[in-house]
Parts: sequence; C-alpha cells; structure tokens
Amino acid sequence: MNTVKLGKSSLVTSRLCYGCWRIAESGGQAAVRAAYEAGYTSFDGADIYGGGQAEVILGETLRQTPGMRERILITSKCGVRRPGEPNADSPQRWDFSPEYIVQACEGSLKRLGIETIDLYMLHRPDYLGDPHAIAGAFAQLYDAGKVRFFGMSNFRPSLVNTLQAACPFPLVVNQVEISLMQRAVLEDGTLDQCLEKDITPMAWSPLGAGLLGDGARRLLPAQQSYKPDAVVKVLDEIAKTRGVSRTVIAYAWLLKHPSNIVPIVGSTDSQRIRAAVRSTEFELTREEWYRLFLAARGEPLP
Repeated sequence: MNTVKLGKSSLVTSRLCYGCWRIAESGGQAAVRAAYEAGYTSFDGADIYGGGQAEVILGETLRQTPGMRERILITSKCGVRRPGEPNADSPQRWDFSPEYIVQACEGSLKRLGIETIDLYMLHRPDYLGDPHAIAGAFAQLYDAGKVRFFGMSNFRPSLVNTLQAACPFPLVVNQVEISLMQRAVLEDGTLDQCLEKDITPMAWSPLGAGLLGDGARRLLPAQQSYKPDAVVKVLDEIAKTRGVSRTVIAYAWLLKHPSNIVPIVGSTDSQRIRAAVRSTEFELTREEWYRLFLAARGEPLP
C-alpha cells in the first residue's frame, strides 16, 4: 500500500488506517491480522473502545505476531469518561486534566503491552481543558518515552491553534468525521488548516457509518439524518465504470483531497478490510470527484 507522512513528524503510515473500535465486539484478532497482512501499517484505538478490551485484543495480537510491533504505528486517544468514573455521582464528561491524560496513557500502555504509543490524541474537546496544562502532560509523557507524537480528534480549527500555541512540539493529526455524508470540514476551515499547518486529517466513519457501503450497523445520533440514496446511485455508476465496488470509490473520494486524508477502515470483515486497499491504487478524476460531491450536496454550486 502507498504511504504518507503524518504531519510534521517522522511517522509514516499506510494510506489507509485500520480502526479498532469494533474489534471488541466481533472479529477481534482475525480482523487485526487481516489488516496487517493487507498492508495496513497504522492501527487506531482509544481507551474507551470496548471498555479497553480493543486495546487488549490488539496487544495480544502484537505478542502473537513476531515483528508486527516494529512494522506498525499504534495510535490511541483519551479524554472521554463514562458515567460513574471515578465515583457513582460522576456524569459522562470529557476530561483533559493533566492527571487524567497521564493516567489514561499509562492504562493504554498496560493494556497494549507496549512501552511507547506512536501517536496519542485527545478524543473530544474538553470545555474545561487548559492548553498549558495539557501541554505539560504531553511533555511529561514525551520525556518519559511513553509517547512519540501528539494530535487531537474532533477539534475545531480555533482550538487546534490554541493548543498548538501552548505546545512546544507540533500537533501532527486531527481525526475528524469526513465522508460524502459529512462534508463540514470542507467548509469550516478544518482541511484548510491542515493544508496550512501540515496537519494530517484522519477520517473516521469514512463510509458514513456504512450507509455508503453495505448498510449501516450503528448510527450515531448526528448520523441519523444522513440521506445516502443520491450519492449511492452515483457511486454505483462510477464503480461500474471503474470495475470496483462503491466502497472503494467512497474511499478514493477522500484520498483525492490534497490534504492527504487518511481514511480509517473500521470493518471487522476480513474480505472488506482487504478490498478497501484497492482504493489506494487509482485516482478519481476531478469530474468524478465533483459528480459525487454534487450528489451529496443535493444542489448546484453557487
């Protein structure tokens, strides 16, 4: 698979990243191995995926697969706390307190069974997060050799700038929802900032929670209003011409953008994991890209 550098870092990843969100529910080690054997070199996780079980499964696969750890990048995220943590009166919340960032990272390292996380991200913006305190936690983890590089997930551009101003090293990734069903990053400055600051955008839910593929298994509340029919029609037309599946075209639509979007493939089906790689082997034309964009937009350009 083709590769791309992550932002202003020395990290190089395959053009597609494998997302470990669902491996605690089904597929498990078989899905991780399928991705590794298909050429994925980046594996994305978070402390909350499967209540930590996704990291345990990835760690077990690493221990059972000689040489795998040396050939891949491991990413994880922190900052989302469930109700009842750490006591019964605690509500669901986001937490970027420096103590929690360090504690969460150490928990991920233990579950993964590794000494260093290659890329560590803040999961969702904490309204009480202090950029300077966050930067201090990052520096502590970096100095201890527990994290190589840092990034964020679901951050608006102004918050990226605020955190970067406090950090002594570059933030290299912003992981956000991007797909033909969710195109806000094209208009809200997120991808513009990625181009300007050399930050790599990673796309979660690149198939619109499966609506652009073989059907959605689980929609987040914000995804329940997505209307894929018009886009799927055009995806099928282009896919037929190109001799590939509609999901390959949907991934290729993301790969066309000059910011070097890295789609996160979240399927636990080995065949689908392998099939997605086909999207990295060709490029959509501008005409094909805009046909899809206009179908998703539902109205002409101004």
